[in-house]
Amino acid sequence: MIATTERSAPMRVLSDGWVCAKRNLIKIKRVPEIMVFVLLSPIMFVLLFAYVFGGAIDAGPGLDYKEFLIGGIFAQTVVFGATFSGAAMAEDMQKGFIDRFRSLPMARSAVLIGRTGADVVYNVLSLIIMALTGLLVGWRAHHGIPKMLGAFALLLVFAYAVSWIMAWVGLMVPSVDVINNASFMVIMPLTFVSNAFVPTESFPSFLQRFVEWNPVSAVTQAVRDLFGNVPDGTPAPDVWSLQHPVIYTLIWIVIILAVFVPLSVRAYQRASSK
Repeated sequence: MIATTERSAPMRVLSDGWVCAKRNLIKIKRVPEIMVFVLLSPIMFVLLFAYVFGGAIDAGPGLDYKEFLIGGIFAQTVVFGATFSGAAMAEDMQKGFIDRFRSLPMARSAVLIGRTGADVVYNVLSLIIMALTGLLVGWRAHHGIPKMLGAFALLLVFAYAVSWIMAWVGLMVPSVDVINNASFMVIMPLTFVSNAFVPTESFPSFLQRFVEWNPVSAVTQAVRDLFGNVPDGTPAPDVWSLQHPVIYTLIWIVIILAVFVPLSVRAYQRASSK
């Protein structure tokens, strides 16, 4: 009987998490502005950088800036999309929903799994819209469908890991305004002090080391490689993190999940026990 209960516990967590994820997705009907942000912001960033800043930015010899750009926009968008978890957890705390969840016969971690899982759905929609916009402005994936799907999967898993960081922060701060400001202060430097929009060589020397080991730079480099947006003959990066960007990104994903999943669950348990 005990063994059966232990085997069923993970299924219960997943089942409860799916219910919580549906709750977060149904919220779109009540607050359609969420979907407007999810769908329009990627289009805005692609068009802004491709046509407004693109002419002033040199991606490097033989590189088409639009193809160089799209990998960075993909990375930036999914990282920003991961902030929904933090804002939602802070809102649930502020409005007392955590207290209501405590009275329900559900796994404690289900709320967090459902919230971060909903972010994956938002990011899938963002990637679809962004890819279509990229095709319209001239971006192409040259290495075939399997590697293209691998790039999208890597982006989604990386964003899912970041969602757990934001969920933990959302449980630690007192309001939605604080999490919005905190996430902006962290994510803006990570995305803009990276190779997402300009080559690493364009940064001052004292920033280049940070850019080279920035996980956002790694995931950006990884998807560019998988999409085939790095032309033949382009000099290879001289640091391990960008020579093996997929492995380096996966290392970061494992570290983030190993640290912030238990931290988030503990923070949620403390919040729900008050």
